[in-house]
Amino acid sequence: MTRPDAPWTGMIPVEDTALFATDTGGPGTPVVYLNGAYADLRHWDRVVAELGTTDWRHIRYDERARGRSRRSADYSFEACLRDLEAVLDATGVERPVLAGWSYGATLAVHWAHRHPDRTAGVVAVDGAMPYDWIDDEARARLRRLFRRMRWILPVASRMGLAARMSAEQHAEVNIEVNELLSTLEPVLDGIEAPVRYVVATGGHLGTDDEEMAQVRATLDPVLDRRPNIAVFATVPTNHAKILRRESAAVADAVREIA
Repeated sequence: MTRPDAPWTGMIPVEDTALFATDTGGPGTPVVYLNGAYADLRHWDRVVAELGTTDWRHIRYDERARGRSRRSADYSFEACLRDLEAVLDATGVERPVLAGWSYGATLAVHWAHRHPDRTAGVVAVDGAMPYDWIDDEARARLRRLFRRMRWILPVASRMGLAARMSAEQHAEVNIEVNELLSTLEPVLDGIEAPVRYVVATGGHLGTDDEEMAQVRATLDPVLDRRPNIAVFATVPTNHAKILRRESAAVADAVREIA
């Protein structure tokens, strides 16, 4: 059932779960927001406020076991892509701008690569960079990290900073997306839609500024050969705070894409 005319909030059933979603409705340019790996839709509040609702239709949702969405037996990247399709089908949106932060940016570029006729453009917020670093030692390090964090994850989930998953499930989500990043260049090369990056400068989750600079530099060869892909803005904040502190830059990138 499509809900294009009026604001709507509710649950969208998909497979063994249901996703909490909000849709401002109306005739404006549709923007679908894709969250960080463990984040909920509230992180986009300031970007939505920057854009307003006069010219824009904002569609947000919580991924499986995040925010107010229900748990599932499947937290894979492919399941997240199927969830995006379910949201588009439920809202009747055909060619949205996809705005993705971190994990959500990787979802957005994979969707744009697979569905060129269903993507108006992508705004990638400090994510979707083809950094090849994951190996057995890195996988073990990530699993240890989330094991150490297991006591804080339930508290962080109530703040929209973690999922209602086990520490092991959190780690596997992180490992899978990093494996996908290591093979991301062909995906970016195959995108036809315009892509604009908003890139931070600081570190993130145990990764210092210098290592994060190396991560972000892996995007440079793609920018050199793909004229439809560009960095819209480089902003002086870190990965975790970019939506809160640089909402105006993200909103401006959405405007440019549209």
